[in-house]
Amino acid sequence: MTKVAEGVYFIEGRDDMIPDSNVYIVGKPGSGDLSMIDAGLAGKGEYKLDAVKGLGIDINEIKRVIMTHTHMDHISCLPEIKEEIPGLELWVHTAEAEPLEKGDERTVYGMDMFRNMCQSQYGLKDGMFKFNVDRKLNDNDVLEIGDMTWEILHIPGHSAGAIALYESCQKILIPGDVIYADYSIGRFDLHGADPSQQRNSLYRLAGLEIDMLLPGHNRIMTEVPEGYIRDTAEQWSGYLG
Repeated sequence: MTKVAEGVYFIEGRDDMIPDSNVYIVGKPGSGDLSMIDAGLAGKGEYKLDAVKGLGIDINEIKRVIMTHTHMDHISCLPEIKEEIPGLELWVHTAEAEPLEKGDERTVYGMDMFRNMCQSQYGLKDGMFKFNVDRKLNDNDVLEIGDMTWEILHIPGHSAGAIALYESCQKILIPGDVIYADYSIGRFDLHGADPSQQRNSLYRLAGLEIDMLLPGHNRIMTEVPEGYIRDTAEQWSGYLG
């Protein structure tokens, strides 16, 4: 785990048969109110928690997991994390919280082909991803957590309940899979995805002042070039309708 900014730590995903999402720990150590942003892929719980411990942080300071969205590569490690941290809360945007609570796993697997493949590979069963959601997030929510302030931005397109977390003081954006480094974006052909919404979400993010981009996969950007998100949106605009 690497400290990338004041109160922000990066745990790089370790890809398996399918990608494992990056995980971020946000909040100032000692506040007793840390948050884990996304959990990652099934089987990666020990790796993620060992990374936290390796920096001398007590895992019991982590009070919640905030999901940027609930695809399998981001949420399927959650049961392992919850087993090690009693009382850990789950915060999800309303659009994906309600399916999770009903046990509708389409938002987790994305398509039937992935469901069959992932269940076979990881020994998963139907019904494993039915969760109680402790807080349902909405657009423009302001979270005062870990002696920091984060704004929630609903940015649908990659999935129905995709969110970004934005910290304006250090100009940090955690956008999940809506946009990555290297002028790439998340796929828009899974359950709940909508290419035109993804286009609108990219242009919304382009209006923010961003110095650091911490995406759900691949490398992070600690010095974001001016106009990077807008340039990415324009490159993909023709594919997004």
